Amino acid sequence: MSLDFNEEEIVRYSRHILLAEVGGAGQARLRNASVLVVGAGGLGSPLVLYLAAAGVGRIGIVDDDVVELSNLQRQVAHTTARLGVAKVESAATAARAINPNVRLEPHRVRLSAANALGLIGQYDIVCDGSDNFPTRFLVADACVLARRTLVSAAVLRFEGQLSVFKPHAGGPCYRCLYAAPPPPGMVPSCSEAGILGAVAGVMGTLQATEVLKEILAIGESMAGRLLIWDALASRFRDVRLRPDPHCVACGPNATLHDLSAHKNSEGPTCGT
Repeated sequence: MSLDFNEEEIVRYSRHILLAEVGGAGQARLRNASVLVVGAGGLGSPLVLYLAAAGVGRIGIVDDDVVELSNLQRQVAHTTARLGVAKVESAATAARAINPNVRLEPHRVRLSAANALGLIGQYDIVCDGSDNFPTRFLVADACVLARRTLVSAAVLRFEGQLSVFKPHAGGPCYRCLYAAPPPPGMVPSCSEAGILGAVAGVMGTLQATEVLKEILAIGESMAGRLLIWDALASRFRDVRLRPDPHCVACGPNATLHDLSAHKNSEGPTCGT
């Protein structure tokens, strides 16, 4: 692994390099890593910005939406001047302004059963910041099939959840936690129930932290654990998760062999 950082990079990443757990070798690992972010909204915005600032070498962004005025209360990668611009382009512009040394790859597409595996297979780690259950289950199932680590977060009103799923390493997958999507209308969206903007920022930043930990192989992974944050109570809870032996995606008798089950449940990838 090459450690040939130029003077500008040494200064830019100096606070990382000072950390014994990171150092020059760790910074090189970040530079050589690739991450796909699904959703360039409330979660994806801080996530993309912090990954770029950290020096993750290649960052893909998937979203088929454009920037709207109601997004700006929480989606901090976008600006009033970029209203109407594709979110993937707006987020890439913001990330490049922070760090022009990283490679931003905007994918302005609707994630579907036809393209999910192809996109996810191009990256080392996948982050889910989508705002609907069809997309969440599609991303999770594709990560199981592609053997990719999934860093997933969700927010609603004043609460957030975060976990890392690595069934290829023996941990539970997303379906071990949620076996199937809830019935339509059972769980309101942020556009229906609301979201405190800063809550999305906290959870997106926590996602970025877990991605960096996974790339650097430091600390205790969130795999096998679910972090739940109640912003109003300023309280975190940590719930242990175990692989479900009956899981259709990762269990010993798994029936998930392709993404054909999602052919009628494709959702947009607009962020929370």
